Amino acid sequence: MLKHAEKICKLTRRQKADLLTGRDFWTTHGIEEIGLPQAWLADGPSGVRKQVAASDHLGLNPSLAATCLPSSASICNSWNPELIEGMGRLLGEEAAAQGVNMLLGPGINIKRNPLCGRNFEYYSEDPYLAGKMSAAYIRGIQSNGIYACVKHFAANNQELRRMVSDSVVDERALREIYLTAFEIAVKEGGAKAVMSSYNRINGVFADQNRHLLSDILRGEWGFEGVVVSDWAGTNDKVESVKAGSDLEMPSCRYGADDVYAALEDGTLDESLVDECLDRLIEFAITTDAAVKRAVKEYDISAHHAAARKCAEESIVLLKNDGVLPLGSQKVCFIGDFADKPRFQGAGSSIVNPSIKESFLTEVGNHNINYIGYAPGYKRYGGESKSLAKKALDLAARADTVVFFAGLDEVTEAEGLDRRNMKLPQNQLEFFKSLCSLGKKVVVLLFCGAPVEPGTLNGADALVHAYLGGQAGVSAMLNVLTGAVNPSGKLSESYPASYGSCPSASHFPGRQMTVEYRESIFVGYRYYATAGVGVDYPFGYGLSYTTFEYSDISADGDGVEFTLTNTGSFDGAEVCQLYISKPQSAIFRPAIELKGFKKVFLKAGESAKVRIPFDEYSFRSFNPKAGKWQTEEGEYILSVGSSSADIRLKCTVGRTGDMTDFGYDRRMLPDYFSGNAADIDGTQYIALLGHRPPKSGYDFYKKNRMVIGENSTVADLRYSKRWVGRAFSGAIRLAIWFMYSTGNRMQANTLVQGMLHQPVRGLAKYGGLSRRQMQALIMMFNGHLFKGIGTFLTKQKKGGKDK
Repeated sequence: MLKHAEKICKLTRRQKADLLTGRDFWTTHGIEEIGLPQAWLADGPSGVRKQVAASDHLGLNPSLAATCLPSSASICNSWNPELIEGMGRLLGEEAAAQGVNMLLGPGINIKRNPLCGRNFEYYSEDPYLAGKMSAAYIRGIQSNGIYACVKHFAANNQELRRMVSDSVVDERALREIYLTAFEIAVKEGGAKAVMSSYNRINGVFADQNRHLLSDILRGEWGFEGVVVSDWAGTNDKVESVKAGSDLEMPSCRYGADDVYAALEDGTLDESLVDECLDRLIEFAITTDAAVKRAVKEYDISAHHAAARKCAEESIVLLKNDGVLPLGSQKVCFIGDFADKPRFQGAGSSIVNPSIKESFLTEVGNHNINYIGYAPGYKRYGGESKSLAKKALDLAARADTVVFFAGLDEVTEAEGLDRRNMKLPQNQLEFFKSLCSLGKKVVVLLFCGAPVEPGTLNGADALVHAYLGGQAGVSAMLNVLTGAVNPSGKLSESYPASYGSCPSASHFPGRQMTVEYRESIFVGYRYYATAGVGVDYPFGYGLSYTTFEYSDISADGDGVEFTLTNTGSFDGAEVCQLYISKPQSAIFRPAIELKGFKKVFLKAGESAKVRIPFDEYSFRSFNPKAGKWQTEEGEYILSVGSSSADIRLKCTVGRTGDMTDFGYDRRMLPDYFSGNAADIDGTQYIALLGHRPPKSGYDFYKKNRMVIGENSTVADLRYSKRWVGRAFSGAIRLAIWFMYSTGNRMQANTLVQGMLHQPVRGLAKYGGLSRRQMQALIMMFNGHLFKGIGTFLTKQKKGGKDK
């Protein structure tokens, strides 16, 4: 039953088709005659990014000023759903004040591999934690009457070739690891919008994947909201409508033409279009009312203070040999990040902050015996003896050195995956020189994803700031001085080396497919099961105080224990519940996070803590039966301070309904042992139940290919004719020149915006018709004059280009 049937029946087929794509880069169509307002969509995982002038999707052009909150990778370290719900309310308030109807966030893709270039924008390697945190965030945003759009649905875990790659993942891993966070976001967060991802999942593009959008999202989860494509992420708009996707963004001339033509020739059921329109009209009307009643001004200072609170709870103390909190000793700051702090990621999530902080300007507001600053090293790499000497001379006069280390803006960015987990060599070399002075050294680490600390582990204290937003500086100074007791816990594992990551041998997928051979063994699930050591485990984080766990008990509804603050500081502890099933009939991780609670206690205080079970506690997805089931038997409940620091254990029994999963233990030995880091093809095929799709051509051989609409600019170098190769070569030459002249940000922009863009993306962003896109393909395949003629030919009115 359509809510807005009266409005829809007044629309022509041409109008219906047009409404299913954007009006421009950020807005939808409005039709005054039927009372349909246009709606504004804006980026927003860590702040509102509303561009009112020149629009882009890579964060190049400025947006309206807004509060820049901690990145998702940062705030998840707070493990505090109440805090993040308040952050969502603040963000939704600012969005509504700026006239934004839909905020494009949060991003909750699982951190399958630490090198994914967009990990700073995602929550966790664990789907339960990511789901619970995102649900709270969504509730906060939507309390203002606008829509939150959870993204990117789904299995979008690398940036290389993100618009054309195929994520080949077994159904159990898809459900348990890559979809569970989205399920929680929809069911508990009440997300009213979902953004489909660029990639294919098991051969089918996400935006036209009926299994994903119709069977699971709308069918099993009961989602009734809007599905919007990622920008230029629709491959076939007609097929996406059939799958249950509503809105293609940004505007796409040929997408609308394709829908109109399919309606005219009867190949697209008009009732499916009407269902899409009904959801879009509901979105536009309800959020328009919220935007109109929103208060247009808000307290910038109060929002800045709230951002500081979020950052304070997200800072993770990794090591402390008694040097923190700082006392009356003479302190100097060394490192470029002290002067120009890195507080957010790069790309579509970049925010124009309402207030900016620097350690050099803020240090005077804190009780620190500060004697000076020196950069010490070049921000973007390279040796400088003069910078090093000045910094070492300053350090020699101090009692304690606060060394600022981390990754620059070029290293972590949307559209690019990192090359390795290492910190810049010039920072590590300078740190060695610093340590030779015999001073106490506190290292502050600024990056949005795991790194190999290397020699930094030798510091007296190591504090991870992640990307703390516009108030991250004052938040860190509060932690350093002891005004705030750190309580952040890592929401991802820090492997001892990149080679020990379970997906290292199959990341990124450089050809046409990305093989998820490790299945469910992602992050700590692998390290704990395979017995692989890490630098810092999932859930880890120190405090200036200590906590004791005691008196555990369990019943059918949850687990209960006593927590005592046994130190001399007031502080908060994140209590974590992990569940295990010994002697299981199926392969499982050794432990899985199934509950958590952040508890604040004054020094010497105790409290009873209860962590309840929920529908996610004991379930496993049976790919053979196609449903969630529970295995009968005894489960171990482990409660602790991290995945590697279990303090208490007890057991609980459960009845079950599990049927045969179809696993042959003899064919899957490494999955049953948990040694899933480099699964061979035979076991992978046995798990999938079929051979994975062919990976396509080899990028590293001089073969040739026919260019199609999903061929990227990078692929054009393999074109059979010179035109495509010349176009690709020109882009590559421009990138090389920019890198060689030090213009790294511009070079990265070309890589993001052009090199890995498919031809259909160029057409969509360029506002081309289908005929013009086909003309480009003709030219790239060597038919230069025919292509030029076709490109210049006027498009037929109304329908689809032939």
